Amino acid sequence: MTVEARHLSMDELEAGLHEILCAPRDGGALEMIVRRPGVGQREISFEAQLDVEHGLVGDNWALRNAPRRPNREAQLTLMNARVTALVAQDRDRWPLAGDQLYVDLDLSEANLPAGSRLGIGTAVVEVSALPHTGCAKFVARFGRDAMTFVNAPRHRELRLRGMNTRIVSSGVIRVGDAINRLD
Repeated sequence: MTVEARHLSMDELEAGLHEILCAPRDGGALEMIVRRPGVGQREISFEAQLDVEHGLVGDNWALRNAPRRPNREAQLTLMNARVTALVAQDRDRWPLAGDQLYVDLDLSEANLPAGSRLGIGTAVVEVSALPHTGCAKFVARFGRDAMTFVNAPRHRELRLRGMNTRIVSSGVIRVGDAINRLD
């Protein structure tokens, strides 16, 4: 996996916003599945199991906050693949964003308010009200301008950094699966 890349400027990031805004509002697609089996580890998978209790099977979500109970409202993170492509610049760098599912879908609050349900493969996930804003690792990997861009007040409702979800119906997901709104 390529780790180094030039960080884009705010002007370069803003120039990519139009393409991001063209993401489908419904009937999008699952572009990438990434498991995080351990700290700093990433495994790209073509197929995965989503489980109501355990999250993305093989991911360390449930262990991240041990010994406290894991936060089901942040069980699974989805990030818009168009945003990821922009900030990462290379598909090999997408997993560095730290999310589990990369989707070609409009994740904005207007399109998917908290409580909205999405069908992905045979699983169903529900959008959480808990914001997903990123961390210092995102800054280190993609630059301060990228973090400012995805969290800018004028972009906040677009959820450019992604969104938290919880799994409400276990099932199998595969790269290429359609993502459909169920509400």
